[in-house]
Amino acid sequence: MKTEIVSVDNLSTKEKGYSQAMDLLNARETVAFPTETVYGLGAIATNESAVSKIFEAKGRPQDNPLIVHIGSTEELDGFTKNVPSLAKVCMDAFWPGALTLILPLKQNSLASNVTAGLETVGVRMPDHPVALELLRRLKQPVAAPSANKSGKPSPTKAAHVFHDLNGKIPFILDGGATGIGLESTVLDCTVEVPTILRPGGITKEMLEKVIGEVNEAKPTDHAEAPRAPGMKYAHYAPNAPVYLIEASKQQVKNAIEKIHNDQKKVALIATDQFSSNKADYYFSLGEEHQLEDAAHLLYEGLRNCDETNVDIILVPTFLKQGVGTAIMNRLEKASNGNWYEI
Repeated sequence: MKTEIVSVDNLSTKEKGYSQAMDLLNARETVAFPTETVYGLGAIATNESAVSKIFEAKGRPQDNPLIVHIGSTEELDGFTKNVPSLAKVCMDAFWPGALTLILPLKQNSLASNVTAGLETVGVRMPDHPVALELLRRLKQPVAAPSANKSGKPSPTKAAHVFHDLNGKIPFILDGGATGIGLESTVLDCTVEVPTILRPGGITKEMLEKVIGEVNEAKPTDHAEAPRAPGMKYAHYAPNAPVYLIEASKQQVKNAIEKIHNDQKKVALIATDQFSSNKADYYFSLGEEHQLEDAAHLLYEGLRNCDETNVDIILVPTFLKQGVGTAIMNRLEKASNGNWYEI
């Protein structure tokens, strides 16, 4: 299969890009497209054979549910029921945006492989002009996880999608680099106290200002099926092992010296306060207290490590506050919870 990339940022190819993407989706094929979080790999959510191509292209476990993307709230009537009032408040406050809401599923409305057998479905309306234009032209719900090889860092550029899925999908709609850089927050609205199943750009603090108390779920146990994407399986991992380390210049300096003494090469992914380090490779996450910049740059830093010959990747930790919670969630998965011990 040949993978074609068409830019919608170019006026001469914009209309061709949307038309081709719609034709392929309607023909039960997959299409990668940008959202404000990361690039997604979409298929019509009501068609089981189309959705199965997402799992096949990504190498994604079948019990890992997919998020459904919509272009208008009217589409919800086709596949959800008894939508809680708190969810509607969240839609008014945060949609379009990086918030996925877990809602009760209307029986036999979506392809069964979208929801992994659950009686709920994750839904969001992306806040990206390309995604919204595509979805509003299509007028059908689209299931779309991140457009990467399963387990690898999510793609924030069309080139990342091409690197992972070239020859496995027919089409990439190129809308430039994504904004937030981390996947959406997933909020379960079907429980008594709304619960964050995956942290993201819409933070616990932001949600509580709008709807009051919000809980945070623990990762899914390995014996049970995940309730939302990102809860169970290893994610976001580059080729070399990732280790977390205390955000101390001295600790990082000592660790780099030890790794070099062991005749190994090290990459450091960190904010600019660590820029004077002696690592073999350094990938910046921006200024020290600019968490939105760090979130935006994280996956690119992890992917850049795959272009090097490093043996170890070190990442100093962030405080679990605001967007820092989402950053640490991704780093704990990328590192499998491993810390570098000196």
